[in-house]
Amino acid sequence: MNTPMMGAASQMPQMMGSMMSHPMASGAMMAAGGYAAGKGLLGGVARNPLLFLAAGVAAGYLLFKYEKEILTAVSKATGMGKDFLLHQQENLDDLIAEAKPANAAETPAAAPAKE
Repeated sequence: MNTPMMGAASQMPQMMGSMMSHPMASGAMMAAGGYAAGKGLLGGVARNPLLFLAAGVAAGYLLFKYEKEILTAVSKATGMGKDFLLHQQENLDDLIAEAKPANAAETPAAAPAKE
């Protein structure tokens, strides 16, 4: 190899290291690797309709078996969400009340009338 190619080849690991330190590049590499691994492992199995039927039956069975627990968890989460929204609304009302001047009613009365 000639000298410029040797210089470029010696700098290649540093350049690749700086590119891979970027979050987007590392995320893209992980996504591509996960896609390739999933396609290789589940390529033929995921296309089988019986697999989808079995997954649906299993999901239905688990939903039926744990229906009460799921409903209580969902209702609890809904109640917590409502409480959170009410608390945030109170905080917003407090901030709006603080933003208004305390002496807003006195300001128009204190100004002299022009004739």
